[in-house]
Amino acid sequence: MSRYTRNLVDEGNGKFNVIILCWGEGQGSSIHDHADAHCFLKVLDGRLKETQFAWPSESEPEKPLEPTGSRFYKTNEVNYINDSIGLHRVENVSHSDTAASLHVYIPAFDMCQSFDQRTGHKRKCQVTFCSKYGQRTPYKPSSCTK
Repeated sequence: MSRYTRNLVDEGNGKFNVIILCWGEGQGSSIHDHADAHCFLKVLDGRLKETQFAWPSESEPEKPLEPTGSRFYKTNEVNYINDSIGLHRVENVSHSDTAASLHVYIPAFDMCQSFDQRTGHKRKCQVTFCSKYGQRTPYKPSSCTK
């Protein structure tokens, strides 16, 4: 799945992050957590699909992640998730339309975990941005480690 762009709008003096995500056709996130932060998502344009997953079982390694539900959000609809609710993946499943969403993370964080749906394996990921305050940032390859 292709990557979307993450654009930092405000760092909230280190207390929160405000980010605009731009989703091309068929683009989506990995399955991820939110580093114990609260995540508010508002669709600014288009339509996004959220699929939630249960946390991987510590007692059953190599087990696929189980979806617990999915929902579509259209322009001006809002969603909330935190780690006690579970993990999620967000996708623009359209093959003809782009989408944009506003995300607020409280508190701000710079690391999270990404998960493999087939195995439940996790890896730490450095949070990166395509732009900060409207200025393009240097390109960085994947910032995830095992």
